[in-house]
Amino acid sequence: MILIIGGAYQGKLDYAKNTFGISDEQVHTCTGAEIDFSKRCIYRLEAFTQAQPDATAYFQANRQCWQDSVLICQDISAGVVPLGEEMRLWRQNNGRLLQYLSREANQVIRIFCGLGQRLK
Repeated sequence: MILIIGGAYQGKLDYAKNTFGISDEQVHTCTGAEIDFSKRCIYRLEAFTQAQPDATAYFQANRQCWQDSVLICQDISAGVVPLGEEMRLWRQNNGRLLQYLSREANQVIRIFCGLGQRLK
């Protein structure tokens, strides 16, 4: 599995498409608490973590489904800590999932200004 992380509007999806030959049809964009693991690329994991209270357990339970995937997530951990409890919980949930996925990943790539930096 390849994990791609980075800030908002940094070119994560374009980088994945160009680097790994992913077409639009191979991308699942998360909008809720379920993921279509039949797609090669799972995009916007941060939206999934907002909708799924225990995103890490969901990924652990479906481990065999995403082993060959490219997973893309916005890093929402930087900046000011949100005042609202709901937003802090989302940030924590997203961080826990990224820690788990980083450990499991064959590669972790951070995107900044469209440039990829391999972290693992």
